[in-house]
Amino acid sequence: MCGQVPDLFQYYFEYHYSNREMTDDIRNKTVDQYIKFLDPSKSLFIESDVSGLKASLKGIFKSMETGNCSALNDAQVLTVKRAEEDEAYVKSVLNNKDYKVDDSVELVSDPEKRGFPKNLDEKKALVLKLIHFQMSQYLLTESKLAEAKKKLIHKYELLTKRLKEPKALTELPGNLTLAFASALDPHSSYLSSDAFDDFQIQMGLSLEGIGASLSSQDGFTVIEELIPGGGAEKTKLLKAKDKIIAVAQEGKKAENVVDMDLKDVVKKIRGKKGTKVTLTILRQAEKTETFDVKITRDKVDVKDQAAKVTYETKKVGNQSYKIAVIDLPSFYGSNKEGSANCYVDMKRIVKEVKDAKAHGIVLNLSKNGGGLLEDAVRISGLFIQKGGIVATKDTKKKVQILPDEDPEVQWNGPLVVLISRMSASASEILAGAMKDYRRAVILGSDHTFGKGTVQILSPLPLGLGAMKVTTGMFFIPGGASTQHVGVASDIQIPTPWAGDDIGEKTLDYSLPTQTIPAFLGKEANSTDPAKQWKEVSSDLTKKLAEKSKSRVASDKRFAEMIKEQEEVKKNKGVIKLADLRKKAKKPAENKAEREKKQKDIEAPFVDEGVAVMVDLLQEQPPTALTARK
Repeated sequence: MCGQVPDLFQYYFEYHYSNREMTDDIRNKTVDQYIKFLDPSKSLFIESDVSGLKASLKGIFKSMETGNCSALNDAQVLTVKRAEEDEAYVKSVLNNKDYKVDDSVELVSDPEKRGFPKNLDEKKALVLKLIHFQMSQYLLTESKLAEAKKKLIHKYELLTKRLKEPKALTELPGNLTLAFASALDPHSSYLSSDAFDDFQIQMGLSLEGIGASLSSQDGFTVIEELIPGGGAEKTKLLKAKDKIIAVAQEGKKAENVVDMDLKDVVKKIRGKKGTKVTLTILRQAEKTETFDVKITRDKVDVKDQAAKVTYETKKVGNQSYKIAVIDLPSFYGSNKEGSANCYVDMKRIVKEVKDAKAHGIVLNLSKNGGGLLEDAVRISGLFIQKGGIVATKDTKKKVQILPDEDPEVQWNGPLVVLISRMSASASEILAGAMKDYRRAVILGSDHTFGKGTVQILSPLPLGLGAMKVTTGMFFIPGGASTQHVGVASDIQIPTPWAGDDIGEKTLDYSLPTQTIPAFLGKEANSTDPAKQWKEVSSDLTKKLAEKSKSRVASDKRFAEMIKEQEEVKKNKGVIKLADLRKKAKKPAENKAEREKKQKDIEAPFVDEGVAVMVDLLQEQPPTALTARK
């Protein structure tokens, strides 16, 4: 395959949104990503190894044109050598009858913070910390000391064995292609022929799982997103950024999965509908802790992720206000007849809200990770008359505007949209349209996630697998892209989904944002007084922000939320074994307790959304269509 890699690169350049030809910058990023692939935890190589690898791998781009990938083989030889050294050192430590876990160890888990060891002595010191940490995990999953030693030694033996297998050498060109794709942007990727076959089989069989998207970071399997309605989300125990450190099948002992390939971890987690799997979770919050979560495998229940409405009544003086809070956790839907669809559900709910004589709507997109683009456009149209909602620009710089073509305004009353760093993709399009048309007050985190790019998955010729490549960018009506920067709040308040590590801008090589000419529709607001909605001015949002700031400052629940987030930030990237060993595993909570706990966490955020709506109603009374007696 070595000689075919340059052709693969050209396929990406042909379709990629912004990277159209090989440059020194892309070469350097590819080499960096390849080294990261070889040693993601920065515990295998030392600084001089990395310098040597960078020098030798830079020549691969020229040599592979003649089918010479010897630089990849040389890198693999070094990788095997360092792995053998680690295996030997682990055995020397654990075969010592006096070995015991050192609870005083503190491990900087973020490799970007600690960097590569400067020399072999520093490397040994790091590996020793890793031994203590890994042994601690085995012991926490109820292994005896002797058994834990055997398991950890076997783990290092297995790693060395895998690196030495002939298959490892045949995969090197594919791994370089994957490194190249990820050097273009964080969402472009490469699937080898085997990986693509697995993907197609999984899609065809519709295997059940836990309803979570996972990634591999620094040797950990990390929960990136909980799918609303999935088994993981239903537990009310898991959060984004939780690390899965062990997996247990029903009736069997837990198996440590730290440093295990992601695809192997996923295979252990997946299974038949109705069966159970137990995950051991490592969470780094105020204190480092571990706990078990038992999940029933199932397909995502669309009913559980469907839009829902609740009502809050607030009295100010002699005036009572009825506020509808609509939770839209995703832009769900299917082409199958009779299947649930978010637009159909939202249109029905908005009608219900009008019939219930509510004064205002608080639309909660704070946990909405995206979904169907066309439905984000149609739902936006429920709140304006007509106008462009989103535009896409492709590789040829051609701009296509997707408008709301429904001339009706289903709701012209006051609107508040709740967002967070978890609000991504299609939810950013809806929030961005409401902000640019000055249709709603945007309330929540500093900004949304910031994913404003479009990807396609395309099979490659000659059985070379498939490429996932970024082919376009989204733009909201004011002409800005949501890429990288997201949609900014009009009023910023603390949210349960905060963190500097959440967002497109934290990902390697995320594409910069762009702008195009604004495409705000002139017919967005009706000339008919019965259908008109009142624009949210900047002066109004400033006034609302001042009131909100005063409320948040005096709310003990927000103070507690901020304190916890500051603790997480302070301890970020550091694992304290003492915390792990002293912290007993949490007892399981029943469903009612979990749901109440989750509601309590989110309550101040949603309550402030309702409070801002009451302020808005006092400043901007409802128009004729939604006026109430």
